[in-house]
Amino acid sequence: MAFKAAAGLAQDDFSVVVADTSTLPYAVRLVEPGKIHVFLKVKSGVSLAALPARLTARVLAMVADVYPTWAEARNVLFTALSNGNPVIHPAVTIANAAQIERTGGDLLFYEEGVTKAVGRLMEAVDRERAAIGEALGLRIRSDPDIGHEQGYMSEPTYYPGYMKAPGFKGIKSQSQLDHRYFNEDAGYGLVFLHSLGEQIGVPTPTMDALLHVASTMMGRDYLAEGARTMETLGLAGYSATELPQLLG
Repeated sequence: MAFKAAAGLAQDDFSVVVADTSTLPYAVRLVEPGKIHVFLKVKSGVSLAALPARLTARVLAMVADVYPTWAEARNVLFTALSNGNPVIHPAVTIANAAQIERTGGDLLFYEEGVTKAVGRLMEAVDRERAAIGEALGLRIRSDPDIGHEQGYMSEPTYYPGYMKAPGFKGIKSQSQLDHRYFNEDAGYGLVFLHSLGEQIGVPTPTMDALLHVASTMMGRDYLAEGARTMETLGLAGYSATELPQLLG
């Protein structure tokens, strides 16, 4: 959806076929210029949808030799809502902001950054995400459930699932708060979810609270910036019934 908007194409202009996946096929971190460390290659639990959705099977066939386990999603709203980063990163970052700033990121993001209380915060965000999906006729699985299937986690729980997850083991925190965990996952991810929820009548109080706190910490207003909203995507004004029809 964002690609088509950036390319100046209407969402119902199908002259160019665009496809979206629910997540990345690998968990990696940059070690040095030109060198990465691969923490995990996702084995399953990745879905793909084309825009329009009726072409999804064709796109999947084109990538099947490289990614044979990718599943067919109903539409790009499903893949967008299945992205777990907005569920995890802003909540854990806010909860550990002082430690991140004090140490310059000398913190294991999941092993040390996720506690019972942080797990409850992520779960609240996840429930709002699932409620948005339900209003659109989409069943969005919990992030721990997907993470368990993908091989990140040994158990599908917010706590201690993330803390003990073998796929997240050794991943360090960001070195500063001015980082994609806020600027992308809050400024784009949570802003989009808020905008979608508002348009179809689903309240997002926990997401809104995280956006307010992250904005205050960063001295900016992610909601007011509106980096990714239903309006910027060319989807403003459509109802929960009309949106899936438009993207099909």
